[in-house]
Order: sequence, then C-alpha cells, then structure tokens
Amino acid sequence: MRFVPALLAALLLSSAAPAATAPRIGISSLSEFDVPDAPFAADANAEVDVDAAFARARRDGKRVMIDLGGNWCADCRILSGLMERPELHAFLASRYELVTVDVGRFNKNLDIPARFGITTRLEGVPAIIVATPDGRIVNPGRVSAIEDARHMSPQALADWLAQWTP
Repeated sequence: MRFVPALLAALLLSSAAPAATAPRIGISSLSEFDVPDAPFAADANAEVDVDAAFARARRDGKRVMIDLGGNWCADCRILSGLMERPELHAFLASRYELVTVDVGRFNKNLDIPARFGITTRLEGVPAIIVATPDGRIVNPGRVSAIEDARHMSPQALADWLAQWTP
C-alpha cells in the first residue's frame, strides 16, 4: 500500500480535537451534596445576562454555557447544584462564561433558545446551550440530552458537560 502524505494530513486536520477531560467528582451519588432550592432567578433580566456573558466570552476567548431551567424542576436543581461543586465549577468557569436562565414553566425567556434556532418548545429541562463567542451553537440537537439528570451519576454529568469544552 502506498503512503499518501496529503491524504493523511487532510484526515488529521479534519478530525475534531478531543474535548477536555472532566475533573473527577469527589462524590459517587447525587444524594451526597446539597441541591439548591432556587438556582434560577425569576426576576433576572435574561437578555442582559446572556448578552453580558457573550461580551465576556469574546473578551476572554471562552465559550458560553447557558443553563435553561426552572426552580420547579428537580433535574434542573440537581444539575445546578453539581455545577456549583468546587471541582466542577472551577473547571467550567475556566472554559465558559456561565449563565442561568429561568424559563418558568416554558412560558418565559424563550427568546433565548430562539436565538440559536430552537423555536419549538424545548424538549425538556434542564437544557444546556453551548455557543462560541460569536453565537454559533456547538451542541445542536443535544441541548436537552440531560433532562434526566437525577438518574445520572455525578461523574456522568460532569463528563457530559466536558464534551463541549474546547
């Protein structure tokens, strides 16, 4: 078989870079940490918060991670609590501008997911939108992939979040 350097170079350059490895989460069960009662601020101005996150992302060369959810949603609260664990929060904050958006009971702030082409009702929450600083969604079709967070291990949640890390 003949070696073709140009083809090999093209294949190597076209393959996606591997995502960063998630930090090891020091707990094995979701019952081992406190779940916040209300991580989504009902009175926050989501437009201003998201715009500010994108401005910081452009300045600092990070991606934006938008956590869409509601305080009524146990899975949303579990995910928010896990994201606040020191080992995971430090990892995420070093790579993303993090912003939470309260979608109520799918009746408020739906203009935020619409910015990314999600114009039908969200499949479920929690929903995570990961975007580049210029607003291109990185995880299309996978926004609501962790809506069953309560049945995932803390490490599986961390690994899922890390897959979008540049």
